[in-house]
Amino acid sequence: MKKLMVGMALTATLATAVTPGFGSIGGNQEKAYAATVTYKVTASKLNVRSGAGTTYGIIGSVVKGQTLSVMSKSGSWYKINYNSRTGYVSSDYVQASGTATPPAESTTYTVTASTLNVRSGAGTNYASIGSVTKGQKLSVVSKSGSWYKINYNGRTGYVSSDYVQASATASPKLVVDSFKTLGNAHQVILVTADNYDTKSAKIQTFEKVDGKWKQVLTANGVLGQKGFALSKKEGDMESPTGKYTIGTAFGRYANPGTKLPYRKITANDVWVDDSKSSLYNTWQQKPANGRWTSAENMDIPAYDYGFVINYNESRTPGKGSAIFFHVGTNYTAGCTATSKEQVVSILKWLNPEKNPVIIQSPVSELDKY
Repeated sequence: MKKLMVGMALTATLATAVTPGFGSIGGNQEKAYAATVTYKVTASKLNVRSGAGTTYGIIGSVVKGQTLSVMSKSGSWYKINYNSRTGYVSSDYVQASGTATPPAESTTYTVTASTLNVRSGAGTNYASIGSVTKGQKLSVVSKSGSWYKINYNGRTGYVSSDYVQASATASPKLVVDSFKTLGNAHQVILVTADNYDTKSAKIQTFEKVDGKWKQVLTANGVLGQKGFALSKKEGDMESPTGKYTIGTAFGRYANPGTKLPYRKITANDVWVDDSKSSLYNTWQQKPANGRWTSAENMDIPAYDYGFVINYNESRTPGKGSAIFFHVGTNYTAGCTATSKEQVVSILKWLNPEKNPVIIQSPVSELDKY
C-alpha cells in the first residue's frame, strides 16, 4: 500500500468570519481571515484501522510528523481520509493545532433559512457557488467560528452557521439493546446465522460502557458443518444455540494478551468426548490408562488460539463436548470459528471482570434473549 507522504495537502484548512453579521444570506461584506487546523501524528508509527477501535483490522500506518486529513471525531478516534479510503486513528497520538474541531459523527446539520448561499470561502466577501434550502441536510466537514465547511456537489463550500441547526442524532439501536437476559454481563459475543442449516455465521462483539451498549467488532465466522443444532448431540457436526459463559482461553503459543485464565496446549493435551467416561467433556492429558476410549487431540492448528464455550457444564452424556471458539474459516465439528487475527483480537478484548457471555442463535430467534 502506498504510504502517505509527509507534507501532502492533507491539512484541514478552515475559515472563519471576524464578526457574525448576516452570513451568506447577503448584506455586509465582512472581512474574513483563514484559520488552519493541522492534525499531526506524534507516535513513531500509528496504525490506521478500518473502524474506531483496536479490534478492527489494520489497513496501513502513518508516521511521526505526518499530517492527516481529518473528517470527524468519534470518542477517542479520528476518522481520516487515507489513500482515498476511510480509516481511523487514535486521537491519543495525534496533535491538533488550531481552534477548529471536526464535528461529531452523530450530529445532523439542517438548513433553517429559506435559501442559504454556499460560498467559496468563509465570509460574505467570497463568491456564491450555489445555494441550499430550508430543511436540507448538510454534509459538514468542520466548523470554525461562525462558518461551516461543507461538501457541496463534490466540492468544498462554506455556509453561515447562523442559519444551520446542529442537532444530535440518536444513536442507532443495537440488537443487544433489546436483550433481556444479559444480567450483569457487560461484554457480549453474538454469533448469528440466517437459519439453522447454514454453516456461515456473523460474529459481533458488544460492550456496555457508562450504561450504554457499544459495538466493538464485526467479523465473518463459521459454525458446525451442518449449522446450528435444535438439540445438540455428540458427533452431530452442529453448533449449539443458546447463551453461555466463557471459560479458559487456550493456545499452542504464549498468552497473546488476554485477561482470561490462559492455558498453553501441550502435545499430551486432549478433550475427552467419550460419553461413557467419568471425565466426559473435560480437558485431560494422555495417556488414557483406561480412563476414556476416545478424546480429541488439542495440539492442532485450529486451536492455535481460542477459548472454551461453557456448554454442557453438567457433562450430560451424549449432549456434546469440546465446544470452543477457535481459529477456522471453513466449517467446524460443532464449534464456532473465525480468522486467527479476529480470535486474538477478541481474546485481548475479553475481560472476566465484565462477565462476558456468548450468544449463538439464528437471527429469527434473537427475541429469546
